[in-house]
This record gives sequence, structure tokens and C-alpha cells, in this order.
Amino acid sequence: MLDDAAGENTNAWWTTHRGASPVVATAIHDGHAVRENLLLKMALKEDERLREEDPFTAQTIRDLQNRIVFHRSRFEVDLNRARDGAFYLRPEQAWGLKVWRETPSDAEIAETLAVHDAYYDMLENYLRGVAAQYGRFIVLDIHSYNHRRAGAAAASTEASDAPEINIGTISMDRDRWAPIVDAFMGFAADFDFLGRRLDVRENIAFQGRGEQTRFIHERFPETGCAIAIEFKKIFMDEWTGAPDWQAIAAFRTLIAGSVPVLERALREVA
Repeated sequence: MLDDAAGENTNAWWTTHRGASPVVATAIHDGHAVRENLLLKMALKEDERLREEDPFTAQTIRDLQNRIVFHRSRFEVDLNRARDGAFYLRPEQAWGLKVWRETPSDAEIAETLAVHDAYYDMLENYLRGVAAQYGRFIVLDIHSYNHRRAGAAAASTEASDAPEINIGTISMDRDRWAPIVDAFMGFAADFDFLGRRLDVRENIAFQGRGEQTRFIHERFPETGCAIAIEFKKIFMDEWTGAPDWQAIAAFRTLIAGSVPVLERALREVA
């Protein structure tokens, strides 16, 4: 098993860890690796890829016993999109970016989509194991988002449209899972983040419409609560890629500290 702190193995698809808890965290957009045959056909520069990936999100979940980290770039395969949109072929699928200098072959695309299939087979089996042991489970689906899209020197997105933690719940039965969502949001809003409180809101910048949360709620409607969590990229410079390790450590402490709160809340669900 790979240690997700040790850097990416370009031959690995993902890393999983399993321990004694009903709380699972994932970082499915943390990866940056692209297999060589696709990289040779790619028009995007490395920094352009990195800007739309979610670097350092794997670091924020390292203290959880149950965690899954995907090591491939979303520009190779986007696990948070349905299979028919998981391979970016057109600019409109990729924030207007021209991804390919040379269009990949049908065989290369099929090989890529097989990874998407394999991931969701693995995820379902993994979560069935957690559900069998604990009856119910929670998935923290960790992502991050850009807030300076107009350019490195441009103003950030208005704070009213860009919470520092955006909670996406649109695909869940919100009433059923309210004790869990409300407990997490309350904990995150009260957390001492480097001497201040964070702006934590629900369904503002994103609504949690990604494939992973949808899949979990479809396959585990009575036993699985998947919360899409988007960290605003206040923990890095989204244009240079430079990390703010203090902020990353603070987010890591927040996620680790939420686990006992979530475990208690899970016991409250009827």
C-alpha cells in the first residue's frame, strides 16, 4: 500500500486505508499524474492542469483511518463526473481549456474509462464493508475551488458567492441526514482557523452535484451520507501552486476533529 504523503506513484490509480470508524474521507481530485501516452498528446501545460486540480486535499484527510486518495489527474479521468463525461474531449467540458493537441484514440479513451469503472466498483465494495461493520457510514468528499479566476492580479470572487467552506447536499435526503450535516457545519463554523472563524455555508458556490455523492446516495440510500465539501483555495496560491502549509495543517486539524462529532451525530439518525 502506498503512503499518500510520499508523493504520487504514476502507475497507481488510488490508495485506500481502512480502520475502525464509520467515517470515510476521499480526495478524488488531488491527483496530478497522467499516463505517458496521453501526456504526449496533451495541449495543456502542467500549471494549467494543476490550477483545476485539488492539490493538497489528500493532506487534509491524512489523520482519518478510512480514506481514499486518487492519484491520476482529473484531466486523465474525472471521477466526479458520470462515465459519459469523465474524459474531457471538448473545451466546454474543461472550463474552456483546450486539453488535447492530438485527440486520443478510441482505445486510449476506453482504457481511461475502465479506470472510472474500476474505481466505482472498488468504492461500492469498500463502502459495503464499512456499512456491514457499522450499519451506516459518512463520506466526506473533499474538494477545493478557485476564487481568482480572472487572473493572478485580479480581485477574488465576491465573498457572498464564495464561502471558505462550501457544503454540497443537493443529492442527499437532507431531512434524513440533517443531524450529520448540521453537526459538521456547526463544528466547522466554530473551529479556530488560525485565530479566526471560517465562512461555512451550504449550496452556494457548489451544490454537491458530483458523481461520487450521487452514486453513494443511489447505492446506499438508507445507510450512506455523502457530504461534498469544497475548500476555497485559501490554503494555496491557485496561480503559482504554492501551498500555505499553516492553512493546510489547520484544515487537516478541522477534518480530524470533526470525526468524533460526526460519529456521535450518526448515532442520532433514526
